[in-house]
Amino acid sequence: MQGLWTILLLILSNILMTFAWYGHFKLQEMNISTGWPLIFIILMSWGIAFFEYCILIPANRIGFEGNGGPFNLVQLKVIQEVISLTVFTVIISFLFQNQQLHWNHIAAFACIVLAVFFAFLK
Repeated sequence: MQGLWTILLLILSNILMTFAWYGHFKLQEMNISTGWPLIFIILMSWGIAFFEYCILIPANRIGFEGNGGPFNLVQLKVIQEVISLTVFTVIISFLFQNQQLHWNHIAAFACIVLAVFFAFLK
């Protein structure tokens, strides 16, 4: 059950992270933030990232084998990266429809999924 909670919290944290890192581009595309000073955009992103960390840290603590969870640190990191890329891909596919996914993006993603396989090999 801890593994499932870890993955669900990581998905939620990565949704927030994607908006913190890239959401300002959508605001700019919609002509909402074109006149905003960079410092305001940075503070807005850090405000979102605060909540992302409030979810990410518990996810890692719950999932870490040193705290009774099922994953070692390498496994947690690799899971995090795959979730991050999956969430990013889904969000840009819906919000940034002018960004095309190409074969090399899919190939890179497949390599990272293979990293999960290798990280979990005994």
